Amino acid sequence: MTRPTPLLVILLLLSAALLVLGIAIGSTGFAWADDEMARQIMWEIRLPRSLGAWCAGALLGLAGAIAQGLFRNPLADPYLLGGAAGAGLGVALSLTVFGSAIGTSIGLHKLGLSSAAFLGCLAGVLLTLMLARGAEHTLRLLLAGVVVGVVLTAGTNLLMLMKADIMREMQAFLLGSTGLLGWPGVTLMSGALVVSLAIALGGSRALDALTLGEATAQSLGVRLGLMRMVLIAAFAVATGTAVAQAGMIAFVGLVAPHLVRNLCPTTHGRLLLLSACTGGALLLAADIVARWLLAPQELPVGIVTSIVGGVYLLVLMNRRLRRQS
Repeated sequence: MTRPTPLLVILLLLSAALLVLGIAIGSTGFAWADDEMARQIMWEIRLPRSLGAWCAGALLGLAGAIAQGLFRNPLADPYLLGGAAGAGLGVALSLTVFGSAIGTSIGLHKLGLSSAAFLGCLAGVLLTLMLARGAEHTLRLLLAGVVVGVVLTAGTNLLMLMKADIMREMQAFLLGSTGLLGWPGVTLMSGALVVSLAIALGGSRALDALTLGEATAQSLGVRLGLMRMVLIAAFAVATGTAVAQAGMIAFVGLVAPHLVRNLCPTTHGRLLLLSACTGGALLLAADIVARWLLAPQELPVGIVTSIVGGVYLLVLMNRRLRRQS
């Protein structure tokens, strides 16, 4: 166990070290700048990609911490309320209608897909809220999120079957990718991180009260309906922005809050910040592994996070079973 402040310092130092390593690792492995072209590659491609990976991971870690506190469920993740399914359907619809002609350049094409993913994510969360008739009841929200996720995912699969030529780009989105992250994406994600973190920190006391149960939280004067809506707004902004820029990267939002709780049990005010920093470090490390492992080829970063996250959860489950026995 450690205290929040030392853990935050460790996470920031680890993130800085990983950022330097991310700048140095390219398609040919470890290579520091030795000429003007190499320096340009480092500062215009590798640096924004590494910063973007950290920001996307931080957004997912923050969204995971909000979801787990909001639903009092350690298995809640950023994709719980139908946002990911909505983002997938948005991208599939965009590719089906416009194809690769969304823009005349890679940048405009990426912008079109990112916008479709973000709007689809928000639409999925709003549809969940509509079906749940607001945010008053936790169980109703969870069930509505499951239903929306299943239906929208079915719609995405149907579009992929009807128009097989979109499968390649859809696969890249569904597996997650940091390869096209640039300075505009970094700017957008850093802004979304500041906004969503500020909103979430404003509701952190409500999350602390919810750990005691809904009845106790209401007796303490917490307006559960209003606070849930505020926290879901922060959750939707964080998830939608990360998914729009980097695709559906698995396990980061689920594992990051678990790691923080195991290392440093604390209140939600600190948990939210630490989860964001942990998620950023996790995804940046996974991005470096994805670039380095099969260089000059590159693994989708979502595969790396799925393997690491799955192994971590299996180890955690075995430890708890041993303690119970």
